[in-house]
Amino acid sequence: MQTRLDKNPQAMRVRRETVEHPFATLKMRMGATHFLCKTLPKVATEMALNVLGYNLTRVMNIVGVTALVAAMRA
Repeated sequence: MQTRLDKNPQAMRVRRETVEHPFATLKMRMGATHFLCKTLPKVATEMALNVLGYNLTRVMNIVGVTALVAAMRA
């Protein structure tokens, strides 16, 4: 891993900018401490709902609410 980073020192910066932002946002929205549910199926559902909320927020910010509602009605 160190050899790969030495060849491309910007790799970690690119990774942080593209991958870690959504996870940081999700953790912040969840309270960054723990899941509210217990057992894996319930935790998976809770995480799926958090991801859905995040994705809807991103779509609203990118295309706008009216375009999103129009696309959902189509």
